[in-house]
Amino acid sequence: MLPPIPILFLLSTIFESGRSALLADPAQLRTTQYDFVVVGGGTAGCVIASRLSEDPSVSVLVIEAGGSNTQEGSDVIQVPFFAGDATPGTKFDWNYTTVPQSGLGGRSVLFPRGRVLGGSSSVNFMFYTRGPSDDFNRLARVSGDEGWAWDNIFPFVLKVDSLGSKTVLLQSEKHVPSADMHNTTGQFEPSVHGFNGPLLTSLPGFPTDIDGRVKNTTVILKDEFPFNIDMNSGNPLGVGWLQSTIGNGARSSSATAFLTPALNRPNVDVLIETQVTRLLQTGTSGSVPILQGVEFAQSRTGPHFNVKASKEVILSAGSIGTPQILMLSGVGDQASLTSLGIKTIVDVPDVGENMQDHAFVAIQWTVNSNKTIDTLNDQPALFNAALAEYDQTHTGVLADNPAGNQIGWFRLPEDSEILRTFGDPTGGPVSPHFELMFENGFFSFTQPIPTSGNFFTILVAMVSPTSRGSVKLVTNSVFDHPLIDPALLGSTFDQEVLVEAVKASQRFVASSPWKGYIVAPFIDSVNATTDQGIKEYAAKFGTTIRHPVATSMVSKLTDKSGVVGPQLLVKNVVGVRVVDASIFPFAVGAHPQAAVYAIAERSANLIKIAHGIQT
Repeated sequence: MLPPIPILFLLSTIFESGRSALLADPAQLRTTQYDFVVVGGGTAGCVIASRLSEDPSVSVLVIEAGGSNTQEGSDVIQVPFFAGDATPGTKFDWNYTTVPQSGLGGRSVLFPRGRVLGGSSSVNFMFYTRGPSDDFNRLARVSGDEGWAWDNIFPFVLKVDSLGSKTVLLQSEKHVPSADMHNTTGQFEPSVHGFNGPLLTSLPGFPTDIDGRVKNTTVILKDEFPFNIDMNSGNPLGVGWLQSTIGNGARSSSATAFLTPALNRPNVDVLIETQVTRLLQTGTSGSVPILQGVEFAQSRTGPHFNVKASKEVILSAGSIGTPQILMLSGVGDQASLTSLGIKTIVDVPDVGENMQDHAFVAIQWTVNSNKTIDTLNDQPALFNAALAEYDQTHTGVLADNPAGNQIGWFRLPEDSEILRTFGDPTGGPVSPHFELMFENGFFSFTQPIPTSGNFFTILVAMVSPTSRGSVKLVTNSVFDHPLIDPALLGSTFDQEVLVEAVKASQRFVASSPWKGYIVAPFIDSVNATTDQGIKEYAAKFGTTIRHPVATSMVSKLTDKSGVVGPQLLVKNVVGVRVVDASIFPFAVGAHPQAAVYAIAERSANLIKIAHGIQT
């Protein structure tokens, strides 16, 4: 992670909420029955609550385990540069740890997830990457619903205006100028973005010393590292400018973009610092159980409360929380549930199974420059000046994404021996196998931060895993963390792709734009020069890039496998729908928050149609 940043004062005047109070006491709830109960006020949950409550006749309750995104200390989740301090080990994090990972030399690694309104959209590194069209088309094939295909889901990302003109408006997105207001011509394609949605996105707002070198490398090595003007067009392959969920110098999350305006509506209640302990059966439809009761508590030993959803319960607790709650409710593998004393309501063996995640390593080099983030972190006077600039104008380095200004997505060569041996697990020809992220300074989640020196880092992520892990209960209490096994680098394919990705990063910096700038590999990676050396480096320093999916995966209605059907309704149950990253049946070839926003938007529309609510 980034070096710890001393927060000299709270920027409370910048982030006043201007909204009604949240409920921190279950006794404050106005009723015990709502039309919809949304379990989890995270990336998807805030979208669902906002869209459903657009109809004033619809009542919505959101139950969030974490606190407000504007509570004391929230500058680390509001100021973009502080993203690395939002997790792990904070009150905004679930503070999970994985089981030992065989692909990482038997190490257990930290597994941050957002525990705050906005969920992981409030604590992530704000990458806005929709992913390849192939992924949505594959989602349509797996689910049996063409409504999830790229050409059909795109209207939930892009929407033609009411005049029928060719102007494309984004339903969710509002692309705004960068913090430094520079001319962004040639850095993105406006026709695939919108400018009227609630979620603010922008291009980098602070230039760095490596920007020109990265861009020049895409010219010198254009066959391997081509420039892509906009990776959000459906074809992400190549190197391009990072788009982030940042606007007006601050993080834009599902909490700030969707929930904040919804809280001004009288038909929305948001209960924070409260965990859903299980769903309750409220009846049957024929022989199918109805699970529209919700039990919740604020502590293991405290009182438990119940509410009922008259229309639906929407589970948006994320790839860890959603399967955990389902299993605690009696929806899961019968043998496993019985062993913990949980009565099985529906035997669904795939709940908590099939987990996939992106593994990554950071490769650093020492550089011949003092214009890196390292200098800012090492010199308090420079940092204080940057903080003062941000406080006064919302500009400067603190208004920018600390994870860099450019990223790239790449496939193995079509004649790759790896693909010949193992086949291609991706969704198609524009789906990446790996990702490179370019950081103007030292960056790592697993290595100690050097006390001196200046560095360049390439973060190397394996984004097309074949390995699958799981989320399993330890006890029958929601207050005990489950066993989390993302199976990072758990297959030979995953390891071989990461090796090729690291070698690609080394070829990138060996090109002429980096001559005289790169001094030497950082000491940790000096032996990462052979396939075996790279594998040993990854085993020692690899970790998760925090993109878990597939623990409540979608499948066709006729399939016995899977957890939810094509409309994301839990199979063999009435009244429960899952809307979060856990429904993806495979790792998305992107940082998944943009895809989750798209899934949530379409799901809100499906829910409205199902219950006769105006869309």
